[in-house]
Amino acid sequence: MKARTPLALLVLAGLAALVVTVLVTVTIGPADLGVAEVARSVAGHLGLPVEAVPRLHDAIVWDLRLPRVLTAAAVGAGLALAGAVMQSLTRNPLADPYLLGLSSGASLGAVAVLVVGVGLLLPVAAFAGALLALVATLALARSGSTLSPGRTVLAGLAVSQMAAAGTSFVIFWTATGDSYREILNWLLGSLAGATWSSVAIAGVAVLAVGSVLVVSATRLDAFAFGDTSAAALGIDVDRTRWTLMTVVALLTGAMVAVSGAIGFVGLILPHAVSSLTGPAHRRLLPVAALSGAVFLIWADTLARTVFDPRELPVGIVTALIGVPVFAYLLRRGKGSAWT
Repeated sequence: MKARTPLALLVLAGLAALVVTVLVTVTIGPADLGVAEVARSVAGHLGLPVEAVPRLHDAIVWDLRLPRVLTAAAVGAGLALAGAVMQSLTRNPLADPYLLGLSSGASLGAVAVLVVGVGLLLPVAAFAGALLALVATLALARSGSTLSPGRTVLAGLAVSQMAAAGTSFVIFWTATGDSYREILNWLLGSLAGATWSSVAIAGVAVLAVGSVLVVSATRLDAFAFGDTSAAALGIDVDRTRWTLMTVVALLTGAMVAVSGAIGFVGLILPHAVSSLTGPAHRRLLPVAALSGAVFLIWADTLARTVFDPRELPVGIVTALIGVPVFAYLLRRGKGSAWT
């Protein structure tokens, strides 16, 4: 039997990669910045006694690039966590955080405020739309006193299509002028408008909700063997599934509220990481979160620099990377559960 890399080593390596990624990607862009300068800027704002950074460079680091990079890290971690949990709860290797119609619900809420010019309410409207989609999906999926994975997936697809139709109608009926570009940018996923408020929303959600999911790792492992086996281990299957899906929805709603719908992160990362960690969620979840953070930071860096001065929505970049990776994993036969 192949020995697994110790979890502590994987986490330390992931944290080191994340710190290096943050420092390096903040330097990338038109302004001539170095890693040492970025480190001094951050240290200065933390109250440490360091040499002062030129005011312009400090503003670029602290007010523009660092909030965006940290938001990308939090969103990537959150989506990877949510994807891994959804794949376990539904026993569907193709599940992602948006399976319950959350992204379509969030999009409907976001577009509704964008077309009326109340962009400041976008995170609140997107989060509310995601929660309403969750309620609709679970209400539709529930049959008697059970919540089966199959019915949940089908209900999520139905709610997603309905919300998508509502979004299209709102755009067609009311969007004019530059609002089309703003709406399209959000629907494709973008971190261009990230601020320290975005960091707070996404970061708190990942830390608080992610901790709940990691603590639930043993219960998630039980779901891999089916509902009957999980019940035999003393788990209240229906209640646990309801609770964890609601927790995942809260996490996903917070991520979508600050970034729009960014695809493939929650689908691909759990599968890619499991080759290092194995299927046990105690190992999979923290490593997937760190990998998702690093991946989305680099994807967003590509999105904002490759076609400079123009910028791509990061959702396009994650799709361009995610599809070939998905095809490679599928061709490898990554897990017999894919067949």
